[in-house]
Amino acid sequence: MSDDEGGGSLYVLTAVLLTPAQFPSILGDDFAEACALLGVAPSGEGYGLVLGQDEEGARWTVVVDDVSLVATAIASWDCGMDYDLSPDERSIVISLAGWPLELSVSATGIPEPHDPEQGADGTGRVPLAPPSAEVWGPVQRRMGADQIAREWADWRERVATDGGAAAAAHPGLARALEEALEYTRTPPPPGRVRSSFAGEGARALRVDGPGWSLVARTGETGGPDAAFVLLDEEPSEVLTVPHEGHHDLSQLLAALDRVAVRPA
Repeated sequence: MSDDEGGGSLYVLTAVLLTPAQFPSILGDDFAEACALLGVAPSGEGYGLVLGQDEEGARWTVVVDDVSLVATAIASWDCGMDYDLSPDERSIVISLAGWPLELSVSATGIPEPHDPEQGADGTGRVPLAPPSAEVWGPVQRRMGADQIAREWADWRERVATDGGAAAAAHPGLARALEEALEYTRTPPPPGRVRSSFAGEGARALRVDGPGWSLVARTGETGGPDAAFVLLDEEPSEVLTVPHEGHHDLSQLLAALDRVAVRPA
């Protein structure tokens, strides 16, 4: 991939989508927040993030507006197929030094991955870097919610018989559920509520707010499967949402699913 802004070639390693329905959660609680971190306007169509190295091994993140091309590449890679992702230079919105995500791969035949000097991308900002795992805060809370979503079956099995009841009295859980309910009355910023396919008749829900993240899944009949909440004030703790309590969980999840953005 040739990059006019960077003045050279980029060896593409991976790519991710940045759209209201699909974006790396570590970048923000919603789509606009994620865009702001990267310094781009929250376009309705979204963007693709192409991560790679230049000829000297430096890490670069190239933001492109050709979402369809990036989506096709990701789908092909997920199916184990080769795909040469080479966005047109006219689709490049901005090139940023560094990677916002942790990558375990690197290009062959060039120096090891490293950050270019600060300001190399013309923004004057510190190169993008993955978040630290040594502290707990909004980023780590969202990363924890991502992990629960990926390992849903395991977490579902961990739910103790009294887990929901034990968490029901937690004030942070009550606040999160109240704010989630408010999303069903007043539409939140795009990306705060996302819904994706999770099997025949079931939906996977992800809801984020100031200081909290909710991960839930509906059952095939539309009722709740399970739901978990993570809080900024409770490092590494996962609270199970009781099916009964502050709000009927089945009704809340159904209402959230109606206002959620969904992948195209």
